[in-house]
Amino acid sequence: MHIHFQENLQIKGHLTISKIANGEEELVYDEDNVIVSGFGWGLAHMYAGLGSLSITDFQIDRFQLGVSGHTGAQVSSTFQLSGPLSSVVEYTTNGDSNIYAFSANQVKNGAKVLTNNFVFASIPFSKVTKINDRSVRYTMFLDEDSANNIQRSGTAAPLNEIGLFMKNPLSGSPEAPVLVAYRYFSNITKTSSFGLVFRWTITFG
Repeated sequence: MHIHFQENLQIKGHLTISKIANGEEELVYDEDNVIVSGFGWGLAHMYAGLGSLSITDFQIDRFQLGVSGHTGAQVSSTFQLSGPLSSVVEYTTNGDSNIYAFSANQVKNGAKVLTNNFVFASIPFSKVTKINDRSVRYTMFLDEDSANNIQRSGTAAPLNEIGLFMKNPLSGSPEAPVLVAYRYFSNITKTSSFGLVFRWTITFG
């Protein structure tokens, strides 16, 4: 599934992360991200008329958070998060969250994995902003009631990776998103004392 489209299509990404507490916003992360080969694979399917015939299936409309990110995943061949959140409850914590999370299949290395147990969080259309003719920004907000106190084996597991996904390039139901951009970031132990805002800008050309 590997396509060297960063050089061919010149797609770039940049991610900022801010903490929101007591009405104040603090920038805690500001780096370029990795555009992975799933982006080129999805675009190739769209332009060739393969898979879905609906343009909406090629939209970026969901994301995953994870707890096992590492620098080794910062490569274009990455096709999944190292340790994605594994349940709707891990995104929504106590049910008062602003996040809409759901299960779906997932495309991995060009093949649809038919287990319907991968969990994603929706990016509302209102949070997708055209910056200019070449750039689109995706804003993901975790309020104080979202993704709190994640644990693995009884130990606190900080958030430290995030991925953007294309909706459903191979068509069919249930949907099977594909990873298009990835970023490993410094550990953030999410609690109810603050919210997080992820602003992810994708630029073409």
